[in-house]
Amino acid sequence: NSDLEAAPNTVNDDPHGKGWFFKMKLSNSGELDSLMDEAGYKAFVEGLA
Repeated sequence: NSDLEAAPNTVNDDPHGKGWFFKMKLSNSGELDSLMDEAGYKAFVEGLA
């Protein structure tokens, strides 16, 4: 996102809109199904302690 060079604060001001760093195209979007949700990640982190 070349616009960030002139206005790097956009990352904080609009991270889900104009403040993106890069775009990515997944080769296998089915792999997203194996990612943890918020509750699963929280349980995982708590298990590390």
